[in-house]
Amino acid sequence: MHNAKAYVTKEKVVRQKQPIVEALAERIKNAEAGVLVDYKGITVAEDTALRTELRKDEVNYTVVKNTLTKKALDLLGMTELDHVLNGTTSLATAEKDPIAPFRILADYSKKLGDRFNIKAAFMEGKVLSEAEIAEMAELPSKSALYSKVLGTMIAPITGLAVCLGQILEQKGGSIESAEAAE
Repeated sequence: MHNAKAYVTKEKVVRQKQPIVEALAERIKNAEAGVLVDYKGITVAEDTALRTELRKDEVNYTVVKNTLTKKALDLLGMTELDHVLNGTTSLATAEKDPIAPFRILADYSKKLGDRFNIKAAFMEGKVLSEAEIAEMAELPSKSALYSKVLGTMIAPITGLAVCLGQILEQKGGSIESAEAAE
């Protein structure tokens, strides 16, 4: 009879935890990128500063239970991350800027040393190698990349406008007089 009671209690706990696992799986599935971190011994001030910086870049950062995270990852077929789910674990996910969690967490890992380490990461459902994680951490932010691309796209147009302006001036005209003639 005692075992039956324990079984009922265990079933109840599993039912209660199921929505948490499903919500975590949904968060991971919707994330463009995610990083699992081991954070042992960081101070409240360091944690607050980290969370503030992550929030600025719209990165969702929470401490997670290893058993629930394992179940969520297993639901998504990402079982190759199971081996890192021990000790203290937090999860940073980003839906808009996939580079942000890598950049910010790698920076904190350098600052805090052994007290804060990246365990593993994924992007668009694919588990990344250590080399890929390091590569992602070195990239500039998504907005900086957009600015760079935009600058590259605008450069030829700007060059053409300058060239046409010089030709017009050589012919004795100016851009202002050309606009007035229209």
